Amino acid sequence: MSAIDRFFARWWINQRANVAMLLKRSQAAIRCYRELLALNPDDEVARSTLGNLLMEAGDAAGATDAFVRLVEINPANAEAWFNLGYIYEQRDILADAERSFRRAIELRPSIDRAWYGLGLVLIRLGRLREAVEVLKKNIELQPFSPYGYYQLGMTYHHLGESGEAWRMHEKLTGFEPRYAATLKRDMGATASYKAGDGVSSTRSADHSREAIASAR
Repeated sequence: MSAIDRFFARWWINQRANVAMLLKRSQAAIRCYRELLALNPDDEVARSTLGNLLMEAGDAAGATDAFVRLVEINPANAEAWFNLGYIYEQRDILADAERSFRRAIELRPSIDRAWYGLGLVLIRLGRLREAVEVLKKNIELQPFSPYGYYQLGMTYHHLGESGEAWRMHEKLTGFEPRYAATLKRDMGATASYKAGDGVSSTRSADHSREAIASAR
């Protein structure tokens, strides 16, 4: 295939992909992006879009493969590392999720949702002291994130630091009363732990996992 033929082939496939996306025909869009990658395996936009479509379609393994390939093509792609971390966290592959989120942060320290995702992973691993510092960074970057304040409040609660937990509640009350009420309810419904790190807090992590999804 000549360069001109390849150009028009990509153009035509892109048009079909756009129509499929517009009509919310995800499987047709997936086929189009696979065709684009057959023509140019290093097309980062096509590979990223394919990864997101596969994740939305419930093909977590396929999405993982897409983003693993993407970071191989461009190891400096912070968004790809973030998406890979998100997928690993959803699949409960927590060591790889932590590594991916940390790489995204290393590449772009201002990526607040990667700090949040890393915080969730550390909570699920029971490394609550580390999670506190990471979540502090998340709310520093995103000062009106109800998810970040909720998770930080619950983490303080599980560490037995009630004063700090209630301070997060007060912060939430000032701009998101609904989440403040949820934090108050959940602190009342769960025990606090004074042992510190090593305590798993999966329940609070599950509560706001949708925040990481909505940020993708």
